[in-house]
Amino acid sequence: MLLSLSVKNLALVDRAEVEFKEGLNIITGETGAGKSIIIGSINLALGGKVSKDIIRSGAEYALVELVFEIDNDYQRQQLEKMDIFPEDNQLIISRKITPGRSISKINGETVTVSNLKGVAGIVIDIHGQHEHQSLLNKHKHFEILDEFAKNELCKPKAEMAKLYRKYSALKSKLDSLDFDESSREREISFLQYEIEEIQNASLSVGEDELLEAKYKKMENSQKITDSLSLVHSMLDGSDSVCAGMLIGNSVREMAAVASLDDKLKSMNEQLLSVEDILSDFNRELSDYISEFEFDEEEYHEITQRLDLINHLKSKYGNTIEQILKECANKQQKCDELINFAQNVTELKEEIKQCELDMTEISQVLTEIRKKYAGRLSEEIKNALLDMNFLDVQFDIMFNRNRTFSAEGIDDVEFVISTNPGEPLLPLGKVASGGELSRIMLAIKTVLAKKDFVDTMIFDEIDVGISGRTAQKISEKMGMLAKDKQIICITHLPQIAAMSDCHFLIEKNMENNGEVMTKTTIRELSEEEIYTELARLLGGVEITKTVMDNAKEMRSLAKR
Repeated sequence: MLLSLSVKNLALVDRAEVEFKEGLNIITGETGAGKSIIIGSINLALGGKVSKDIIRSGAEYALVELVFEIDNDYQRQQLEKMDIFPEDNQLIISRKITPGRSISKINGETVTVSNLKGVAGIVIDIHGQHEHQSLLNKHKHFEILDEFAKNELCKPKAEMAKLYRKYSALKSKLDSLDFDESSREREISFLQYEIEEIQNASLSVGEDELLEAKYKKMENSQKITDSLSLVHSMLDGSDSVCAGMLIGNSVREMAAVASLDDKLKSMNEQLLSVEDILSDFNRELSDYISEFEFDEEEYHEITQRLDLINHLKSKYGNTIEQILKECANKQQKCDELINFAQNVTELKEEIKQCELDMTEISQVLTEIRKKYAGRLSEEIKNALLDMNFLDVQFDIMFNRNRTFSAEGIDDVEFVISTNPGEPLLPLGKVASGGELSRIMLAIKTVLAKKDFVDTMIFDEIDVGISGRTAQKISEKMGMLAKDKQIICITHLPQIAAMSDCHFLIEKNMENNGEVMTKTTIRELSEEEIYTELARLLGGVEITKTVMDNAKEMRSLAKR
């Protein structure tokens, strides 16, 4: 369950700490006080979209932190599949938002927004203000039924999804081969030309690097020859001032005095080493100069070969490895086109087999859905009767789509009749906004019995509801709160009176040098709950009669 919510610098909230309790947590407040900020902050922490003006004016960042208690094995197992491990049975989720980015963490470790959304589905169920409108979309009905039957549907749905991916890939491949004979022949001819062009070059990996090194040497042969000749003359020429002559003279002079001092002896040995090194270098240089030749024919061949390789690189890849790989790809495509008729036949056979397999699994899915549809419709009908729908009829209609999808071939729609003698019709043609809200609540209460989510949030489910219907819904909420933690934003005193814990959201004006609006939230004492219920009942002026009514309503709810 959700233990606490901490908010800092979010919209009108400077700082707020809320510790939620077990059972029914009610949140009330004047219109515009900022009740939606509380639900919005929870959504935000769990990966919701960030709006531009979410950071409080004048603040550098906004921060939301949620602390959940994980107290059932199913939730723990699902989290561990995501490599998330509660510490001391607690999950701490935080999201820090700055003007340019947001950082989300779970138990101190940074996670992605998609991870947050995955965790949200495990630990909490949020019913937004306008979620009941989604019941006008038939696909939502499909999702609700599959959620109700998920334990038995899980395996065949996974098989169907795998088959559908294969089916889609085969169809795409077949579509890619769908062109006329003349186009196919032109494509084969062009591919064969390109393959022959690459194969005739007889490329070998690494030869371009060797050729470029040879080309560079031969292109600069004159410069190399001139420079080496000059170096040779300076080191070992006939001139008396060449390096060889000067070092030789130095060796003789040093030898004459080396025996006179041990230090000079060591220096003499170093000088002899320099003479030996220079002598070896001069021999190697002389050999290089004598062997160095410029072959005009070889130079021409290297130039032509490099031009060919660079031409192929410009068409097929930046390296010889890429060119050879492209050649293999073109050969494979050419073979496929040459064997076009056989490939098409094989693909069509594979697609046909896929369709047969999908038909078989779709039938399994349909049978499971129909089995659970009877149970779901009966449970929803009973829940609706509990919420002041008199003589209501509710059913789930099945049709078949013309094409397969990853979920099978079923088309599901909820139908309802709210008055005796009226036919069953789609929700959108019968139900008003208030009725849709009650229907969604009925569905939520039914599904709540089958899932392992401990916490449910209802954001103003009381739209278009009053009187006896409101009382019925409040009783339903009270019953639901015996098994789940419920957090409910409401305007209805009937629902608020059922609270196990009641929070009030208020908007205040502060003037510390400048006028600022702040939203605060606090838990109410029992006496304060009476006052708040009286406000919900009576409006601006709270008379003794209204207060007595509030106390009586609270007393009846507690029974």
